[in-house]
Amino acid sequence: MTNPNARKGSLFERQVRDYLVEAGIFAYRPRQEGHKDVGDIHSPPFVLQAKNYRDILTGIREGVEGVRVQKGHARMPFGVAVVKRPRKPIEDAYVVMRLGDFPQLVRAVTTPQADSVLDTD
Repeated sequence: MTNPNARKGSLFERQVRDYLVEAGIFAYRPRQEGHKDVGDIHSPPFVLQAKNYRDILTGIREGVEGVRVQKGHARMPFGVAVVKRPRKPIEDAYVVMRLGDFPQLVRAVTTPQADSVLDTD
């Protein structure tokens, strides 16, 4: 991988995955197969799209729009963009999703049936 931007993106993906794992959350970088992008990181039931752009607004826009498609390809109900803040540590990155997707997430974690949606088995 000789492209500096690709290296920067892959490093950020690994940092996000490692941060989540160290926090006790199951997360992994899926192998990309075929032409359908399934996102950068999976933490079922979430697909994460990692963006490390100098322009944070572009990262938010492209990350949120990209993960809308990727969560369908990955067959997971939730997708979020993880956007790096320039010159900030990994824990200060933003996790962003569409407001239109947020009610489904809230219902999933607040209803008695939440275990079926959030189950990672």
